[in-house]
Amino acid sequence: MRVYLYLIAGIISALLGWNIGQFFQTDLGILKQFSEITLFPCIAISLAIGMVMNEIFISNPTRPKMNFRTARIPLLIALGLGMGFGLLAGGISQILFLPQINFPTPVVRIIGWLLIGASVGLAEGLTWRWRSVAAGDAKRFKRRLKISVIGASIASLFAAGIFELLRIFVLEASNNLERVSNLRPIEDPIGFSILGLLLGLFFSISNSPSYVVALRAGAGFEYTGQIYGDEFDQGYDSPNTFQNQSYAYIQQPILRFISNSQQNQIEEGLSIQLPPKGTIRIGSAGKAQISIPGLPLHSADLELKHREAILYPNPKYYNTIEVNGNRLGSNRSILLRHNYLLTFHPKEEDEFNYEKIYRFVYYNRFLDPQA
Repeated sequence: MRVYLYLIAGIISALLGWNIGQFFQTDLGILKQFSEITLFPCIAISLAIGMVMNEIFISNPTRPKMNFRTARIPLLIALGLGMGFGLLAGGISQILFLPQINFPTPVVRIIGWLLIGASVGLAEGLTWRWRSVAAGDAKRFKRRLKISVIGASIASLFAAGIFELLRIFVLEASNNLERVSNLRPIEDPIGFSILGLLLGLFFSISNSPSYVVALRAGAGFEYTGQIYGDEFDQGYDSPNTFQNQSYAYIQQPILRFISNSQQNQIEEGLSIQLPPKGTIRIGSAGKAQISIPGLPLHSADLELKHREAILYPNPKYYNTIEVNGNRLGSNRSILLRHNYLLTFHPKEEDEFNYEKIYRFVYYNRFLDPQA
């Protein structure tokens, strides 16, 4: 479904931009003799805005009001980049089309489409900073920006190449000049539809939810402002660790938060990025990778494999763990799936008081903490 939405958004955005350009040229008579200067900015703006808005709403389909608030700055950036690159592409095309230069038309078209694709990729990559707290990671942001620009440019080159091949095929297959002339009015919409289609296909792949395994902290991790003491340096064998510990935290650098690589205290709403492979121990011991006060020293292990996570409860304390609201009745291992709820109860729990819990949401593909 995600791929289809991107493809549809790409085609509609391209055709909408083309129609707006035709409106300016035909109905308003703006720069009729310099069609590319009017047409290319309209298409670049429409594609840039369409791809950015499509990504925002697909990432957060249930929160339209928040999406519109989030989209203000990204829309302005997409508008500016689309206008700038579109005018650049149109200006270069008009210069190269001059009879004195006599530059090959297919090459001119490829250059123009390449600039349009680059503007869409740059807009999508840059606006990610305003759409995702994950962009706070400088390396991820630079990688995403580079992939967006290069990938969108390559997609534009492919679209231009396919369009030129189709034109050659139609001309060679038809000896009827009247039939060829009848096809010319629909050349542009067909070509720009191919451009939008390939751009949508690329972004559907590059922007698909990445398989960054994460645990998002929920109930029980409300911020209290407390700090811990010397128990951080104690081992798993300390019998009093869980009694002395002041707040829940993660072991760095093994684990880190998506939005803040320096913080170690677990707070509600933060997502803990887990490594792709290895074993994460959960408990109250000071050296547990996820250390939570009140839990058994060793509550459970989370074994991470390639796109797979398995929860191994401690045989002594499996009854202090819930999965999707159901208390475990045995210590059998559990294969976790996306959006599973993991709830941990304290070791010394009053059977009539279940208020104190620590809850995580498991993600096997990263969902933005802003969502």
